Amino acid sequence: MITANQLRAARALLGVDQKALAEMAGVSVPTIQRMEASEGDVRGIVDSLMKVVNALDRAGIELIGEHARSDSGGRGVRFRHLRQKLN
Repeated sequence: MITANQLRAARALLGVDQKALAEMAGVSVPTIQRMEASEGDVRGIVDSLMKVVNALDRAGIELIGEHARSDSGGRGVRFRHLRQKLN
């Protein structure tokens, strides 16, 4: 499952705004906004979520799950340890 933080980070790595990601995925801007506003794992319709994940994959983004290895190379960012909220 993708988290809202991963979704925002993926968008930042691509240098695209919510509108551009929505167009890439074939979903509406409010759908992207709702996904990014989720607490923790992204909530939403599975079909829409898969469209977004597939669009990120086509754009070269690898979503790395917690405790998962990434053997495909390239650069990436993730937390080394679970962290507490800063707020």
